[in-house]
Amino acid sequence: MSDNIQVLGRETTAVETQNKVLRNTYALLGMTMVPTVIGAWVGINLNFAWMMATSPIMLFIGVMAAVYGMSWLVAKNANNAAGVWLLLGFTFIMGLLLGPILQYALHFSNGAQLIGLAAGGTAISFLTLAGIASNAKRDFSAMGKFLTIGMVVVILAILANFFFKIPALSLTISAVVVLLMAGYILYQINQIVRGGETNYVLATMSIYISLHNMFTHLLSLLMSFMGSDD
Repeated sequence: MSDNIQVLGRETTAVETQNKVLRNTYALLGMTMVPTVIGAWVGINLNFAWMMATSPIMLFIGVMAAVYGMSWLVAKNANNAAGVWLLLGFTFIMGLLLGPILQYALHFSNGAQLIGLAAGGTAISFLTLAGIASNAKRDFSAMGKFLTIGMVVVILAILANFFFKIPALSLTISAVVVLLMAGYILYQINQIVRGGETNYVLATMSIYISLHNMFTHLLSLLMSFMGSDD
């Protein structure tokens, strides 16, 4: 009898911990939208075309250093308060990097609507996927290897298209990335619910990156099919 009580107590504690991690992740994810929007507003007003024309290699190196450097710092400080502030700084940078695609979208007469549709589509997708993944009885852990392989294939396709510049391949890549990010969100949230991820800072960063990629590639698809110059 006492053994059953102890087991039940451990299960209750585990569930409470998982629910707390999930609540903190959602709360922090909501907070990241503020620096993202601020960063995007700043990015829209930057002259990325001039930067690219002046020194594209240095711009690329700078962007990679900032993104991977900040993500490393967040991971390094995920267990202390500094991790939260570093994550907010990271999301500001990611918002800043939305500048070029937002500038391009706003060249269309319906650019603002396309951005709104992409943001709304990303939000609805997240809420739907979160609802599905939050059921602890469902186990999406088997998706991990498939998603990793899928991302490797996509990265290779992006590198190939950098040289060949095939429009149809670009559209295919964007569509596949949207689907892969949906899979990652399912996997990441389900990991939290099932106790596979216990650090809400790392969980938030992972989900945020998936949402960021989903939004940018969804916007690319919308611009390709619905962009209007009228």
